[in-house]
Amino acid sequence: MKKIFIFISLVFTLFSFAEEIKIKPIPTCVNGYVLYVKGKPFLVKGIIYNPTPIGKGYDYDFILDENKPYLLDGKLMKEAGINCVRIYSVNNIEKTKEFIKEMYEKFGIYTIVSDWLGLWDRPAPNYADADFCKKQKERVLKIVEGLKNQEGLLAYVLGNENDYTFSGKVSFWTSDEIEKLPLSLRSRKRAEIYYKFVNDLAKSIKEIDKKHPIALGIGEINFLPIASKICSDVDILAIIFYRGKNFSDVFKSIKRFFDKPILVSEFGCDSYDAFKNQPDEDSQAEYILSQWKDIYKNSVFSGNREGNCIGGTLFEWTDEWWKHNAGYEEDWNSHNTEPGWSQGAYTFDNRAKDGLNMNEEWFGIISILPELENNINKRVPKKAYYELKEFFSSLPDLESID
Repeated sequence: MKKIFIFISLVFTLFSFAEEIKIKPIPTCVNGYVLYVKGKPFLVKGIIYNPTPIGKGYDYDFILDENKPYLLDGKLMKEAGINCVRIYSVNNIEKTKEFIKEMYEKFGIYTIVSDWLGLWDRPAPNYADADFCKKQKERVLKIVEGLKNQEGLLAYVLGNENDYTFSGKVSFWTSDEIEKLPLSLRSRKRAEIYYKFVNDLAKSIKEIDKKHPIALGIGEINFLPIASKICSDVDILAIIFYRGKNFSDVFKSIKRFFDKPILVSEFGCDSYDAFKNQPDEDSQAEYILSQWKDIYKNSVFSGNREGNCIGGTLFEWTDEWWKHNAGYEEDWNSHNTEPGWSQGAYTFDNRAKDGLNMNEEWFGIISILPELENNINKRVPKKAYYELKEFFSSLPDLESID
């Protein structure tokens, strides 16, 4: 039976979930979006999951860890009301299927599967290179083929911060065609090439898997107007925002030129005060709670008939002790307190030296300790964990939206 969303006698639906996830035609009389999972409204109350142990680094893959840390973490997530995890990549399809299955069956937690689309490859990616794009496409489609029937899979996210390559902020790439253009047009051309690649990939995924929505993963919105003209075959915008306590009017702004549901795919606050040079769980909790309230306010569940936000995946579950000196293995056993980048919207410590106030190793809502329990670093929830637990438990029954 078709699942619909009724709001003041106006009918609207985005996704209908019975045994599958798929897009439905959208009447324009109501502009909000609702995600349905197995016939029930679903707000993504998610967390990014990459539980790197102390002493391990960028090459650690929790999927292959025989200790299965996610069985410990899943219990804590369920207790907090988290209903979804987002993982950044898939290196082993069978082990990933096992992870998705166990998280869903044991804890009722869904998984969003992302892919970097070669962003951190060496040599650097080149989306103007047909052979490179072909290999990326073949690899991603193999992952989709392997995961598409696994219960507990929620969606795919294509890319993450790949739009940062357009200006050369990370992983610079180019071609003869691009270099012949005036300097002012080169970033735009890179955007057009990349977004066409993503949209073509999305169409190919849908030929294999018609059950799960596909998101375009980007960092902020600088090139999103270009994507709006090209990426018609993606279903969701998965956008990274680090804007302090809230997201201002970004949801309304995006709707004006790219009317797709928005998943805030990465956001959060670190728990270290770079100005006072000390841990600060209070500020982290304050900022994260405010961010989640803004996500909820911009969803239809808050009563916002034009809500185009379907939830978020907070960065992140546990602290990662390796990230400040990613290439220096000897430093992976210490919790580095040096800030790595600047974001003035985090006002509690934006007076830090040189404006550097963001501590990459301190974004977890769970602390990890050198002490081991069953070969897993001991977990200690931070204040933000408990604040989120209370907030999620205070939300009304989502089924009442029907």
